[in-house]
Amino acid sequence: MTIPELEEQLRQREAQIKEQAARIKELEREIEELKKLLVEKAKSKEAKPPKEATNYSVDRHERKRRKRRRRKKSTGRRPKDVKRDLATQTIDLYWYGADRKTCVLRREQFVWRLIDGKAQYVHYRIFDEPESTDLPPVDGVRNGKCEYGLEILITLAYLVYWTGLSIDKACGILAFFTGLELSKAQADSLLSQLAADWQIEYDAIAELVVAAAILYIDETGWKVGKRSCYTWIFSTLSSVLFKCGVGRGKAVLTDVLGEHFDGIGVTDDYSAYQSQFTEHQLCWAHFLRKAIALSLRNPDNRQYKRFLKSLFAIYYDAVRFSRDRRLSAGRQAKVNKLQSRIRMICRRYGEELDDAGPADDAKFVRLQNELVDNTEKLFVFVLHPEVEATNNRSERQARSEAMARKAARTSKTEKGAKRRGVIMSVLASLSKRLEHFTLDSVLSEINHWFATGRSVFQEELAKYKAATAATSRAPP
Repeated sequence: MTIPELEEQLRQREAQIKEQAARIKELEREIEELKKLLVEKAKSKEAKPPKEATNYSVDRHERKRRKRRRRKKSTGRRPKDVKRDLATQTIDLYWYGADRKTCVLRREQFVWRLIDGKAQYVHYRIFDEPESTDLPPVDGVRNGKCEYGLEILITLAYLVYWTGLSIDKACGILAFFTGLELSKAQADSLLSQLAADWQIEYDAIAELVVAAAILYIDETGWKVGKRSCYTWIFSTLSSVLFKCGVGRGKAVLTDVLGEHFDGIGVTDDYSAYQSQFTEHQLCWAHFLRKAIALSLRNPDNRQYKRFLKSLFAIYYDAVRFSRDRRLSAGRQAKVNKLQSRIRMICRRYGEELDDAGPADDAKFVRLQNELVDNTEKLFVFVLHPEVEATNNRSERQARSEAMARKAARTSKTEKGAKRRGVIMSVLASLSKRLEHFTLDSVLSEINHWFATGRSVFQEELAKYKAATAATSRAPP
């Protein structure tokens, strides 16, 4: 065996050792998290000391007997007569084309609506044939029992999740601008109802993400109660999927994408993404930021400056090549030259790290090692111009989650984390599909879902499945 072959084997083994070391660290972190969970579970299940009943007097039993006679606690719902007095307008509903002479009053519903920016209590009188079982619905209202219009639920969700306000502040804004008084418990219940309604849309978005040709992924820290966890963001050109309150291991990826993703993945260099995609584009922004930080911290170091200048030159040339529509068969040749240039500027690749030396010097060597070890993943965007060179698409979506975490507005429970994921996924996906992301456009889209019986996500998923089935039936 020749010396070059031995050196190549050594490099391969070093790369394998690095991957295994990263995997070991990841497993150690997961073990620590599991240990913390077991301790918390054990504490929560500790037996509480029994309370001794010391008062066996006749007076005590008399008080208990009087308590049993008390009226049941009120449900909080007003009688219909009171509601009629509070209503500011009355609207009669019939099926289109129905003979109104034969219709009778079948049901009444009282709903808070936002009309011209102000909260109004509307009395709906629903008429239909005496024997009919399918009554006319109230447009923009979830069901026959809901007392709040869909526009109120959407506004509340936008304030709490999209802008990052607390539920208390969101209720205060609604009261200030619209006159609608909502308690925190009512607002919390409305958000839970909206998340339950949108669960089917969330599942459809998850399937669309798996079917995408290009997928951008990022993760950011999160908390559920006192437990530290993560929020993952999966972005495509038209859909966004949030997974809130989960771990950071590869199990999250396989849960969403399966064992392998058939398309192109754009991510940072986190080890969990290795071998997950058919083609893998690493985010250039991460490498450039590291080089910039080294140069800024060491303004007199010419080595860092030259490296930063050369790295940016390679990146700009790669971006120019990716946008050049005249290139077709020559793209691979351009990529080969770019990869060669990366190896040329990384002169300290493979250098043994000195723990006693300057910390920035060690980071400089690690950066060069990352670049050379991942040259096959640096210029996928040149071969496929539709792919972006950075993971900024998902990072923009992660920014709001990071701000919420810093403001200590994370999830209190697992249920709350799931609710946040559902609502954020639908809102973010609608923002990509609607030309103008406004309350009116969102309500118009959702009312279209009610009219057609399924959402835009379900329609797109149905078309994809039909096309896939047709392709599989086609003769080879």
